Amino acid sequence: MASSESKKVIYAALVGNSLIAVTKFAAGVFTGSSAMFSEAVHSLVDTGNQWLLLYGIKRAQQPADDRHPFGYGMELYFWSFVVAILIFGVGAGVSIYEGVQRVIEPHPITSPYVNYAVLGLAMVFEGVAWWIAFRAFSRVKGRRTLMAEIRFSKDPTVFTVLFEDSAAMLGLVVAMAGIAAAHAFEMPVLDGVAAILIGAILAVTAGLLAYECKGLLIGEGAGGAVVNGIRQIIGKQDGIKSINEVLTMHLGPADVLANLSLDFKDGLSANDVERAVSALERAIKKAYPEVTRIFIEAQSARGHAAAARDGG
Repeated sequence: MASSESKKVIYAALVGNSLIAVTKFAAGVFTGSSAMFSEAVHSLVDTGNQWLLLYGIKRAQQPADDRHPFGYGMELYFWSFVVAILIFGVGAGVSIYEGVQRVIEPHPITSPYVNYAVLGLAMVFEGVAWWIAFRAFSRVKGRRTLMAEIRFSKDPTVFTVLFEDSAAMLGLVVAMAGIAAAHAFEMPVLDGVAAILIGAILAVTAGLLAYECKGLLIGEGAGGAVVNGIRQIIGKQDGIKSINEVLTMHLGPADVLANLSLDFKDGLSANDVERAVSALERAIKKAYPEVTRIFIEAQSARGHAAAARDGG
């Protein structure tokens, strides 16, 4: 996904969460609701997360240098992982702590209708931000299911915001239900229970994000369509007897490293091999612009098999 599209999704979430966080904190202090305070912390953490994602995008766009010859694309994956840690450590931790304190020492909620109004307004803001993120995600999803696309996607910015906004919408529903139940049944302990549930939602969200970012951080290969397409291009190239190996790895959402081990036909001159390598590189980059770096090794199939047996 283009960085401009990613930034659009993040900016929409940033504006919405900033406005919501201020409103929730004011309502939480005024009414004394634990669930509302948990939601305020949630929105504050999400606001900080959007800034971190924007920072990650900026860092990832730095050009390659001597210390990082393959560029800084994986910075985006690192900062997305930091976001998951913050959601778990701050968002979930504070919410659960606040909820447990309220369960142990329940206090009546004052002016619950203020909470209803604030939560209703928050649902509107969050709903708009969620819809923008969902539309952006759907444009690249194709026919894959939502979870399959999240597993397939190599751009963590959009699915991170989508996860955050989905958790926020669910948290708002829980907060509304908890406050309403505490008010209707005069059981303020239910407000604390709602805060604990919000913390649990954030913990699950953080776990899913961390799991997806972990795969990107340790190095994920390009999708099967790209790998198979590269193999087809190689198969059409003159002078190549067989393919020993095609290895790919994402260095960023649109930055793929490809290492190819090829067995060239016997009798080719050095110039013939050089021309074949250049033609192959041009063809692959034309078909798949995201493949930015290609390294081609000329090796016989027998030599490659022997090296694999020897652990080479």
